Amino acid sequence: MATQLAPEAPQFSYRSSPTAIEAFTAWLKENPQAIPAHTHKWDVSRSDIYVEDRWQSIFAEMRAKAPVNFVPESPYGAYWNVVNHKAIQHVESLPELYSSSWQYGGITIGDPPADTDPALLAERQLPMFIAMDRPEHTGQRRTVAPAFTPAKMVEMEREIRQRTGEVLDSLPWGEKFDWVDKVSIELTTGMLALLFGFPWKDRRLLTFWSDWAGDVELILARELSDMRFGFLGEMAHYFQRLWGERMRSAPSGDLISMMIHSEAMNHMSPQEFMGNLVLLIVGGNDTTRNTMSGIVHALDQFPDQRDLLARDPSLIPNAVQECIRYVTPLAHMRRTATADADLFGQPIKAGEKLILWYISANRDETVFENADKLIVDRDNARRHLSFGYGVHRCVGARLAELQLRILLEEMHERRMQVRVAGEVERVRANFVHGFRKLEVVLEKR
Repeated sequence: MATQLAPEAPQFSYRSSPTAIEAFTAWLKENPQAIPAHTHKWDVSRSDIYVEDRWQSIFAEMRAKAPVNFVPESPYGAYWNVVNHKAIQHVESLPELYSSSWQYGGITIGDPPADTDPALLAERQLPMFIAMDRPEHTGQRRTVAPAFTPAKMVEMEREIRQRTGEVLDSLPWGEKFDWVDKVSIELTTGMLALLFGFPWKDRRLLTFWSDWAGDVELILARELSDMRFGFLGEMAHYFQRLWGERMRSAPSGDLISMMIHSEAMNHMSPQEFMGNLVLLIVGGNDTTRNTMSGIVHALDQFPDQRDLLARDPSLIPNAVQECIRYVTPLAHMRRTATADADLFGQPIKAGEKLILWYISANRDETVFENADKLIVDRDNARRHLSFGYGVHRCVGARLAELQLRILLEEMHERRMQVRVAGEVERVRANFVHGFRKLEVVLEKR
């Protein structure tokens, strides 16, 4: 099926199927021999441990025995695991030594196949400011940062609250439905549409593109590469039209207009333009979407904490931080060593990649007491690393926190208790961590 473009360009349509997970699942079914083998006991790049929610004990063993350890072989090549809070903060505080740049491999564990045609590889590189080092990173980040200032959050709160209330009021009580689809996706895609000034009727395309852009496992299915870049090309086509419209208009507060009227970003190459779109869409969609789902799942798993929150809504801001810690919507980020180094006694060589497992750092027992439990009044919940640390800390963190706080406040206002009552399907991925489906029933508390 396809979503038709706005009337000014009736000859072009944008596909919205198959989804990334549908395509990858079908590919695995047709190519069972291609299912990746993970032979190392600490190779946590395997997606099955996340979809089956059994990753916790593996990381706990690493934190206890070897918080920085080397995996010599995996479907994504050799890499270093960095799994505790202290080591991850240390790596992130040295951005020149441990690079985020796309030129060294970028921010995710996957690399293109070694025999990829160099011309095709150059064409499909997607530079984005999170995958840049200073000074390029600084200029581009400053361009979009004004969209996420405290003053801007105050300005946006009324509209976010109104939209959140409308979505919650549309939900059926006492009937099973998918929270991911009806709430998490609807709220986050709507927020992205507002940030970009994106046509409202086409907002679900943002979710579709986000999933195709953010699923690291697609690298393993070479046959899907052309399909993936075809969809991302359609995304770029859509946004290039919006770019043209904004160029002919006065500067405004949406992200596209900010890019156009910025010295740091108004001369981007097509690949860089596409890369920054991917960053803003995935960053604004997958992370908040999965935390919105993870919140209701966690509160259902810890009913004593749900009751505490119901009795004392003043805990909601802190509960948001604790839920972000507990859920950890992006499991990892990657860095690449630019020189030989010693990392807490481990010899890192130039060119080796380090995988910073935020999902493990947020369960670090030396930082968070009873780390595997959700504790909404936890006194150091803000020490979580879900937004990263240092110069690459998530630029949209305030907006994510605002959306989550308002969601919990509006649920409290309606005395809405969400009970998991059906199928729970987690994301089969080692990068995005969350839920594809979460069937629930609403009850009055």
